[in-house]
Amino acid sequence: MTEIDGGEGKLADLEAWPESRAFSAPERVALEYAERMTYTGRKVDDALFARLKEHFSEPQIVELTAAIALENFRSKFNPALGVASQGFCLLPSGAQRQVKMPR
Repeated sequence: MTEIDGGEGKLADLEAWPESRAFSAPERVALEYAERMTYTGRKVDDALFARLKEHFSEPQIVELTAAIALENFRSKFNPALGVASQGFCLLPSGAQRQVKMPR
């Protein structure tokens, strides 16, 4: 991602994506979808799904859903088994800070 589509600027803005102008409309709805799938208490409602369908085909939505679900699975599975990071996706320098997760 750092070499295309906004690169490190988008990575730096990811934490504050709702306020950032770095993300396109499809990226913004995909990020909202990911958050709603990930955080307990947030639901994917019909309105959000309709917005997804404005930007993505049904096969793309299925693929996006699978990718988000896989990362959610890994976030629980790997720590439970003591699987440490393999260092494949290092944060850019200066970006390694504590991220506050919404509740």
